[in-house]
Amino acid sequence: MKRVAASLALLAAACDAPQVRLGNAPDWSAVKADLARRVEEDQALRSEVMAAQPITLELAERLGAVDADNTAWMKDLITRHGWPTRARVGEKGAGDAWLLVQHADHDVEFQELCLALLRAAVEQGQASETNLAYLADRVALHRGRPQRYGTQFVERNGELVPYELEDPAQVDKWRAEVGLGPLAEYAERLRKR
Repeated sequence: MKRVAASLALLAAACDAPQVRLGNAPDWSAVKADLARRVEEDQALRSEVMAAQPITLELAERLGAVDADNTAWMKDLITRHGWPTRARVGEKGAGDAWLLVQHADHDVEFQELCLALLRAAVEQGQASETNLAYLADRVALHRGRPQRYGTQFVERNGELVPYELEDPAQVDKWRAEVGLGPLAEYAERLRKR
């Protein structure tokens, strides 16, 4: 936990100064385009994975390599220049950045660091509350804690069910606060997929 706190402090300090000592600010329009390209590749590969049942070893390795490459790229970007906010990369670019972090499941510590940065961006109106909810739940799942918003599902007895909830009586209220519909509707959509 001390390692996470120390990493978070270093990363947060870097993000407070977007034009970090490591160089000039990037061309944010180029970053936006790179985010879009990476997400397009991510989504195409995930569609291929969903269509291939069972998933081949080659396909799983390709997905792992894409996720690892995107995570390394995001780490470099964030460490050097801060979180890609709406002001920097627009609404879609900010969502693309979130999606790449959401898929960095092999590096939960990094996801947790980004959760703090995303939370700060949301507080400044520079990121989506909905994306924050998804990442918060993803980190909770990986850390073995109950999720708040019910965005993460697991398979139990051949059925998709929400991962453990912090408070089932409050989940729909919390979901509404961040722009998500009722959990039952979300669950139904997931099961149909």
